[in-house]
Amino acid sequence: MANSSQLKALLRSHADEDDDRFYAVMLQVAANEARKGHQKLASEIKSLVEKLQIESRSDKLDNSSPTPLTQTPDDLGLLLEKSNQVTHLSELTLPEGSRSHVFRILLEQRQRDKLRSYGLIPKRKLLFCGPPGTGKTMTASVLATELKLPLYTVLLDGLITRYLGETATKLRRIFEFIASTRAIFLFDEFDAIGSKRDSDNDIGEVRRILNSFLQFLEKDRSESIVIAATNYPSLLDKALFRRFDDLIEFELPSKDQIKLLISNRLSRFSIDRINLNSTVEFAEGLSPSEIVQACDDAAKTAILEADGELKSDFILEALQKRNAK
Repeated sequence: MANSSQLKALLRSHADEDDDRFYAVMLQVAANEARKGHQKLASEIKSLVEKLQIESRSDKLDNSSPTPLTQTPDDLGLLLEKSNQVTHLSELTLPEGSRSHVFRILLEQRQRDKLRSYGLIPKRKLLFCGPPGTGKTMTASVLATELKLPLYTVLLDGLITRYLGETATKLRRIFEFIASTRAIFLFDEFDAIGSKRDSDNDIGEVRRILNSFLQFLEKDRSESIVIAATNYPSLLDKALFRRFDDLIEFELPSKDQIKLLISNRLSRFSIDRINLNSTVEFAEGLSPSEIVQACDDAAKTAILEADGELKSDFILEALQKRNAK
């Protein structure tokens, strides 16, 4: 039957209400049973999964209200990029404190009507700070997936221009769209426009851009979620921090988080023979993104060179390559 890694993956998918992940793991269990010669059991598991998938799709069609298609206006095509990536909460590995922030935001957004009936406003202006690859963009995608909202990334190279006043006009147009369309809006690499206004190398236009952003953000009373993400929080103007409802700090993963990250990413393989304690030592100092990429490299090696058998050497070699970069 299911190995320990698969059992944990099943429990996590159930806790996160991630049906797709649950079905995927169950099909892995069926495949394992088939390889052991338990064809009848494998067939029964597959049939049950297929039945559950059909029932789930039927329930969603019956219970869901029509969702209007969100189309980016033509004049914002060079300023906003819409993402169709689906990222579930079960895929997110964060420190407990940061993870609790994400859970709280989801709870407040799902219960926003209840909060407003008491005169309270759910958190919706968020500042993400932390090193590259630690999950800032992924968290924005998780919020979009879990709340069933579109995710738009603001393209700073299209926003910032050398013409006086033009950037502020573009910012105004973006915030008008934010007000008219409930979605997640991500200002990535935000330090490009949010840097300190007293910087020695600052110019007047940069100060005007930041002032405009602060004004638009202050006036924004929309239903959308606005996220500013930066790798360099020390560069941000202090006035920014008090304009946001919540600050979530992202950091490199701990040993326990590395183990969880590797187990989750390689849950389709048997990792019972993998010594995670020694593996973790090779992963320390890497970002979650780099660890995930190393796991994917190891998985590809297992499929292409070892008939799907994952070996410790594959993971260690992939992690060493990431550390060498």
